[in-house]
Amino acid sequence: MAGTRKLGRASDHRKAMLRGMVTYLLEKGSIETTVTRAKEVRSMAEKMITLGKENTLHNKRQALAYITKEDVVKKLFDEISPKYKDVNGGYCRIIKTGPRRGDAAEMAIIELV
Repeated sequence: MAGTRKLGRASDHRKAMLRGMVTYLLEKGSIETTVTRAKEVRSMAEKMITLGKENTLHNKRQALAYITKEDVVKKLFDEISPKYKDVNGGYCRIIKTGPRRGDAAEMAIIELV
């Protein structure tokens, strides 16, 4: 699993949340969340993009085991990963946007570069 942040969740809830956020990031291109969640999502999203660089059945099955939508996996292997073919990491950017109004949590936008 990515990193060591617990994010105030039980392990099964945390894994499900990160899977959903990584799927949504790859589907839409950017999401707004807290800074700590964005850092966790970045590490897993970069691992998925690295998997997509080599278009093998094994890598597709590994991506399908983590990403929750089949069409997002297809997009990952057909569109997203080929853009980063000759780039070694750094596929995501985190931009801090300031505190959230309700609880003053530090917010950020994570997007694909």
